[in-house]
Amino acid sequence: MRIITKAVFALLLLSGVSTHSQAQFKDLVNDAQKAAGNIGNNGGKPSESEIGDGLRQALKIGAKNATGKVSATNGFFKDALIKVLMPPEAKKVENTLRSVGMGDQVDKLILSMNRGAEDASTKALDIFVDAITHMTIQDALSILNGGNDAATQYLKKTTSVALTNAFKPVIKQSLDKVHATEYWATVFDTYNKMPTTFKKVNPDLPAYVTERALNGVFVYIAQEEAKIRKDPAAQVTDLLKKVFGSH
Repeated sequence: MRIITKAVFALLLLSGVSTHSQAQFKDLVNDAQKAAGNIGNNGGKPSESEIGDGLRQALKIGAKNATGKVSATNGFFKDALIKVLMPPEAKKVENTLRSVGMGDQVDKLILSMNRGAEDASTKALDIFVDAITHMTIQDALSILNGGNDAATQYLKKTTSVALTNAFKPVIKQSLDKVHATEYWATVFDTYNKMPTTFKKVNPDLPAYVTERALNGVFVYIAQEEAKIRKDPAAQVTDLLKKVFGSH
């Protein structure tokens, strides 16, 4: 029974709390409960491959919930937690531009950065699914027995390079539509050459937005993981309440 409890934990590790997801997870829990009943009948236990398959399925659902949220219109722009803003080192430049009547251009640049992040995030799910599909049983067991962010760290480790390669051209295309890349380069190349500038600003706008977009995606991957571990409201079945209630 202890093994089944762990298997259920793995199945639900990164679940969302939408009505559709709740139904999917209840089906998974029912399957796990049936497997638990079968142990008493045959004296066996779930195979490692069964535990791995269940974890993969749950991780895919969780990744879909997280990427669906951030890739929606205003998924970044209207979310204060992940909104892409001008980098801190560029705040002086932003203030200067606003003071000389160029606030509209700055606002358009910020909007375009967030639209680029939202557009690029549509590419994330397939990359997550590919990484999850190729997850080994050793990976699954490490996540199962790991820390509170074990699944998030696994996905960071296995997808960051592919996500960067997929995100950057999409973000650049979005920024180019409003000439944001050209504007950014002109402004900050000039700023960086000023004798009073001691801390340079990276003029590579697509690289900056790509970095912020990835951070935003993983913020919500981590939240999906944290909810099922710690939030009673996310424990949508009696079995989950039983498993996590004592923690």
